[in-house]
Amino acid sequence: MPARGTLKAVLSALAVETERTAEEVAALSKGTSASAIVGAAVRVLSSRLSSVERLVDVGCGVGDLFRALGPHVRSYLGVDLVQYERFPSAANVQFIAANLNSRIPLEPESGDVVASIETIEHLENPRAFMRDLVRIVRPGGLVLITTPNQLSLLSKLTLVVKNQFNAFTDTNYPAHITALLEIDLRRIAAEAGLEDIQVAFTNNGRVPGTSWNWPQTRLFRGRRFSDNILVSGKKTVRQKPDDARTA
Repeated sequence: MPARGTLKAVLSALAVETERTAEEVAALSKGTSASAIVGAAVRVLSSRLSSVERLVDVGCGVGDLFRALGPHVRSYLGVDLVQYERFPSAANVQFIAANLNSRIPLEPESGDVVASIETIEHLENPRAFMRDLVRIVRPGGLVLITTPNQLSLLSKLTLVVKNQFNAFTDTNYPAHITALLEIDLRRIAAEAGLEDIQVAFTNNGRVPGTSWNWPQTRLFRGRRFSDNILVSGKKTVRQKPDDARTA
């Protein structure tokens, strides 16, 4: 049996190696998301909210969502494993470093809106992650996530040909590790305590077997022609006993 000091040193080295590997994986995306995804997220937020008092952006990267929303956000908190070089610097912007495979180090009800753009597919436990997003949003607040759409024509055809979803082929590993279907996302959101769950799509996707995107017309919109899906829902407002009696 190894001495206690030796065991402690081994565990410490393993922890450092795991953290370094996670940072290397995070660096693969360079902290950015496609403009079509960010634009779709802005459309969803604009359609469901009149204003955003405090936005918590989990897996924030370089802060693309903050830049896209601009003056519509009064306060912005970015959370990610590393702070990227182009993360915004402003009086109403904060950053917290966190390993998103663990509990997010924020107090409950930390934001009016909690968004996570192209992050859940990088994580080991999507249900625990969704529960944590719901924990840190205020009651009645909105949670929004985006992730690759497994039900697009491109993804389905890739599955038939390669036995892998398009965004989860060997070239995307180990950055992308968790593929979720639309029904999975709906179920996870409901289980975590969200209601009024809505699904949207980027209306932007690649034509299978080519480097071209589908034409930007009404015919090529929705689930079949979008590379990414957006799911949003509002945190259930639970009635207090006194409220229930007087309702």
